[in-house]
Amino acid sequence: MAVLLETSLGEIVLDLFVDDAPFTCCNFLGLCHMKYYHHCTFFNVTRDFIAQTGDPTNTGRGGVSAFSLVAQKEEGALPSHESSNDSRRCFRDEISPTAKHNKRGLVAMANAGVPNSNASSFYFTLTDNHLPSLDGKHTIFASVAEGLDVLERINEAYVDDNKRPYQHIRIQHTHVLDDPFANAADDPELAENLPPALVAFARNYAPLAPPASPELVRDPTDTRLEASWQPAGEDGGGSDDPDDDPQAAEERARAAAAKEARARAEVLEMVGDLPDADVKPPEEMLFVCKLNSVTSDEDLEIIFSRFGKVTSCSVVRDNRTGESLNYAFVGFETKQSAEAAYFKMNDAVIDDRRIKVDFSQSVAHLWKKFRTRKTTADDGWRSDAWGGGGGGGGGGGGGGRGKSATRPPSPPHRSGARERSRSPVRRR
Repeated sequence: MAVLLETSLGEIVLDLFVDDAPFTCCNFLGLCHMKYYHHCTFFNVTRDFIAQTGDPTNTGRGGVSAFSLVAQKEEGALPSHESSNDSRRCFRDEISPTAKHNKRGLVAMANAGVPNSNASSFYFTLTDNHLPSLDGKHTIFASVAEGLDVLERINEAYVDDNKRPYQHIRIQHTHVLDDPFANAADDPELAENLPPALVAFARNYAPLAPPASPELVRDPTDTRLEASWQPAGEDGGGSDDPDDDPQAAEERARAAAAKEARARAEVLEMVGDLPDADVKPPEEMLFVCKLNSVTSDEDLEIIFSRFGKVTSCSVVRDNRTGESLNYAFVGFETKQSAEAAYFKMNDAVIDDRRIKVDFSQSVAHLWKKFRTRKTTADDGWRSDAWGGGGGGGGGGGGGGRGKSATRPPSPPHRSGARERSRSPVRRR
């Protein structure tokens, strides 16, 4: 017997006390089936006390029970959030003398301050301390099984003097995970443990369930933002609609992913792992793997040339042994030729091996071109620095090295000193 509430701040799973409060649980399940709680706000959040919601008017004075809505439907009247007859609008209490407000996450019905005035509004307890002022006055019908962290975020919300959060915290959707009253129609054993009137009533609220979630209608004078609002884009604009356009959300996610990819590419360019941040894998290059070790470059070029002009074909080999690493890159002159080869050659058999073909995601060939240009530029600098210029240092003919930035000319030496060092030492 569980219900999932999707709120602006996360999901909350409730475990219903069907045995202790069957009428209250049946009313709550009926309203969830009717999507009655969709877009209701938490209009009263008192820190470390309670958080109240469940009133479509968001005032604490509106809302009707599921029993009232079914009765209005049977009489041909349109269901409304308020009823002129309070006895029909509300239902009786189911207060247990042993039930206490003594822990966080208990769920109880809010009332009008008088007995038997339960409608649709309910509240969560936000503290583990005992709240004796609520005992014996409100029907406790559920507890939070999952989502206490969401309650903590609601408890920490900033509120005004009327305890209303500055940002709207809403129930966006309700999902009934298990309804014993609706299941009792097909389970006689389950029906024996439930009041027959509630089992019969469960058949009546199913037709009231709308086919889709009702749209959120905002008050034009309401200037509060939604708790789910997030700024989007460089201009800081955002949407305050929790059910925002999915396409707009996808566009924002796509833009964020592209921005992150660009930042990573610039980092890789700075550290030297990419030749340029805007570099992209060539569309005309195919990656071929699971090759046989005997397959050579010439074999692949002959096989793939049937689809168009092959500009490059190289089997990647080990630098030391020269043995094939069983994968290769095949480049074509046009993108259309590469696409035709991909569709025809993927899963083909070459030299008794079923190969795999895909479009290359490597920029190694572009790296080689970049390094070639850089090496050529460096060689030109070395040529200027070390080229065979005019006559070099002393002691010889022409053809010596010219002026160098890294190798200064040797200091001159005296020939007389060299001759004296070669002469034998005289002994006396």
